[in-house]
Amino acid sequence: MNDLLLKTLKGEVTSRPPVWMMRQAGRYLPEYMVLRAKYGFFERCQTPELACQITLQPVDIIGVDAAILFSDILVVPQAMGLEVQLIESQGPILPNPIKSIADMSRVRVPDVHETLQYVFDAIKMIKKELNGRVPLIGFAGAPWTLLCYMVQGKGSKTFDEAKSFCYTQPEVAHHLLQMITDTTISYLKGQIEAGADVVQIFDSWGGLWSPVDFEEFSLQYIRQIVHAVKDLAPTIIFAKGAWASIGAMAETGAAGLGIDWCIPPKTAREFAGDNITLQGNFDPAKLYAPVDVIKREVKKMITDFGPGRYIANLGHGILPTVPVDSARAFVDTVKEFDYSTL
Repeated sequence: MNDLLLKTLKGEVTSRPPVWMMRQAGRYLPEYMVLRAKYGFFERCQTPELACQITLQPVDIIGVDAAILFSDILVVPQAMGLEVQLIESQGPILPNPIKSIADMSRVRVPDVHETLQYVFDAIKMIKKELNGRVPLIGFAGAPWTLLCYMVQGKGSKTFDEAKSFCYTQPEVAHHLLQMITDTTISYLKGQIEAGADVVQIFDSWGGLWSPVDFEEFSLQYIRQIVHAVKDLAPTIIFAKGAWASIGAMAETGAAGLGIDWCIPPKTAREFAGDNITLQGNFDPAKLYAPVDVIKREVKKMITDFGPGRYIANLGHGILPTVPVDSARAFVDTVKEFDYSTL
């Protein structure tokens, strides 16, 4: 019924941009916090009924133009054989990370229908409950970003151990990256078969590389994924901080490209060209501003991107302490915008 996102990714003319928010199903919603108090994180991810309920919350409460599956990028390392713990307020912990070629014996390319079937079951349930109201976005982490956690064993601002691994053991690193890539291709194909209308690849740590090394350790693997699934569903790449590689990412065949708030919209468009949809790039922290400021800045953002081939979104995930009314103001301002005023 609301196909704005799908039309925009195809480059079709629309009256306004579609809007959704990364991490929109999450900690800023009181309704989510009720479920968080009752169930552990991976219990929420691995129980289709809970994942469905959480996925639908922002559609019902905030009024976004798309749902995004409630899950986590680290379900893939889990499926590949590594233990993943998520400790509230501390983040992910992988107690036995990959440090050498000897550790590779613990990693496998799984049958995703055995290890990740709960995700596909959740998608089927979500699609039934959505009943065509809005499209459903599936997702996976980019191979480089997953390697970061699989090698570092925890979150980091620099992922120096993961980068050192790539530089000192490049053959092992590329072998691991290819295994993650093969798993991710099967995983995203499974999501699409289950009903995902769009898929997004999150490369949260792509910006840690120079453009040359980003190609070497990240983009060549993202390109494989896009090539494998782009004819099955529109694909969006979001590589935070990798603005210097926007042109290269735009040439992958992806339908959309997410950008953060550190590059002006007009510059991003110059780098990307006119044949790809851009998504972003509102600073999530700006949602702490007064509502009238949020509305003014959202209108400016849309105006700067110009009419068409644009999805309004944040430049990264919504922060957990953002007021619900501020998130709603962001979404409502986009929905009230009319391209004919430009």
